[in-house]
Amino acid sequence: MSYNDLTPEEKHIILDKGTERPFTGKYNDFFETGVYTCKQCNAPLYRSQDKFPSHCGWPSFDDEIEGAIRREVDADGRRTEILCANCGGHLGHVFEGEMLTAKNLRHCVNSVSMNFVSAEEIARRAGTSLKKAYFAGGCFWGVEHLMQQQAGVVSVVSGYMGGHKDDPSYREVCAKTTGHLEVVEVSYDPKQVDFEALAKLFFEIHDPTQVDGQGPDLGEQYASAIFCNDDEEKAVAQKLIDILESKGYDVVTKLLPMAPFWRAEEYHQDYYEKSGKVPYCHRYEKKF
Repeated sequence: MSYNDLTPEEKHIILDKGTERPFTGKYNDFFETGVYTCKQCNAPLYRSQDKFPSHCGWPSFDDEIEGAIRREVDADGRRTEILCANCGGHLGHVFEGEMLTAKNLRHCVNSVSMNFVSAEEIARRAGTSLKKAYFAGGCFWGVEHLMQQQAGVVSVVSGYMGGHKDDPSYREVCAKTTGHLEVVEVSYDPKQVDFEALAKLFFEIHDPTQVDGQGPDLGEQYASAIFCNDDEEKAVAQKLIDILESKGYDVVTKLLPMAPFWRAEEYHQDYYEKSGKVPYCHRYEKKF
């Protein structure tokens, strides 16, 4: 089997089972969408949706790609080492019982042991170009959670859109000082699902008749809206609104022009998956 050439530092970590200094690794505070692979053999190890901010100083994951990781007890009998199951390269250690996520597991991995392949690059290699759609329907936790279940959706990111301040914080948005809405960015494979199907799902997982709120979450940041990439998306969304109104729904969803999207803080990403909770203000209701 042919392996990638390693630098002296990479050999120290991967072959000699060293540890990089905390808070120095390139993936410690990195949360893009994609897959982490073994630096030595390129085998897929972890998915980005299983990465979480543990604040321990090293990249942390609460799950692995099935069959990707091998575990061995350290020589001192206290810690459990994790290695690439394909090539045996040292990754780090795994810990249980810390209650940092609902899965109660933390793979503490050296950045040096991994490479990252973005979702866009994965799609490109498969001959597909991903598209993005932007929906605001109340608290982004619930919209994100339910949108992720649609076949053809590659990733859903929670964030802010439509305001007048660059890179707003959650506190600023909640204070209603920036004009932003809570929005999800949906990256999808147009060969598997189209914008109309996503827009239909959006209307069916939230109440498009509630003004500036969703269930008990009230405020202008929770308004229902679709940020349209072009006139075609706007026409599709308007067609769906017309259908709903013909069925008796008094739709208040706004169709807004594209605006900069700002990714929300990491504790908002995959909130329900990591917390083990379920949405309290979003549920599916067939409307079409």
